[in-house]
Amino acid sequence: MQELAYVVYEVGDLADWEHFAVELLGMQLGERFDGGFTLRTDEKAHRWIVTGGPADDLVVSGYQVASAEALDRLVAKLVASGAPVAEGSAAEAAARRVDRLVRTADPMGNRIELVTGLADAGTPFRSAALLGSFVTGTGGAGHQVLLSKGVERDAYLAFYEGLLGFRISDRIVEELAPRVFADLIFLHCNPRHHSVAFGDMPHPKRTHHFMVEVTDIRDVGRAYDRCMDAEQPFEMTLGMHPNDHMFSFYVRTPSGFSVEYGWGGLLIDDATWQVTTLDRLHSWGHRPPELVHELLGRAPPHQPPPRE
Repeated sequence: MQELAYVVYEVGDLADWEHFAVELLGMQLGERFDGGFTLRTDEKAHRWIVTGGPADDLVVSGYQVASAEALDRLVAKLVASGAPVAEGSAAEAAARRVDRLVRTADPMGNRIELVTGLADAGTPFRSAALLGSFVTGTGGAGHQVLLSKGVERDAYLAFYEGLLGFRISDRIVEELAPRVFADLIFLHCNPRHHSVAFGDMPHPKRTHHFMVEVTDIRDVGRAYDRCMDAEQPFEMTLGMHPNDHMFSFYVRTPSGFSVEYGWGGLLIDDATWQVTTLDRLHSWGHRPPELVHELLGRAPPHQPPPRE
């Protein structure tokens, strides 16, 4: 496996999503098509594909494989395991702007497209909102955190690690309340700390969030302000994770799941990396906005100094 190449979301309000992605996050509108549009974060034809519909959720994850031969080997492993496999048509591959497309699904039922040759766009990437650029390249489009929906960890690791070839980065187990634990596992397929992670927690969506990373720390602050000024609901305020060292905030999409907007993510060298288990999700910050509102509201009002 080479990278998380693209994601496909089915959303209820296309206009809200275009405003959110382009004006607030700084993505570039790619192409419009009947029933949706694409979004760019680099030189590729697209990284996000947004289609109209009732799901308001992730509907496809597209993972790029290094070569046609590597895809053939991967398909053989999937078939031997009993996983669902279907070769995409030439028209389907063309619509995704890839050379070849194979459909499968993970044990949670998440639809996956395995592809080769994701095409470049015909024009350079431009964002009117960014000072720098998005971090993609060998790390792919970013990372996503998916919900395991009660499926045992051994089952989905057998698929992602055993078949697709992902490698475990680390695990976080935090006791949120007495005998209530958040337990997440993080997987990588390139130097990005993780391209996909899984947690078993109460959440109505298939996806908890997608992370986009920027090259300039100032763009995190500027996006934070844009989202705040637009009254876009936040999930978590600015903070940092202890495992991938990402400085970021979480803002809710118009569909209810979140985008993590970050800078400074850790890169993994498999030759020296040691898998560990950490005991907290956040090094600092990443507080719920309602808690921040409450705490700031308790602060005494500013009193001007007395006149002499």
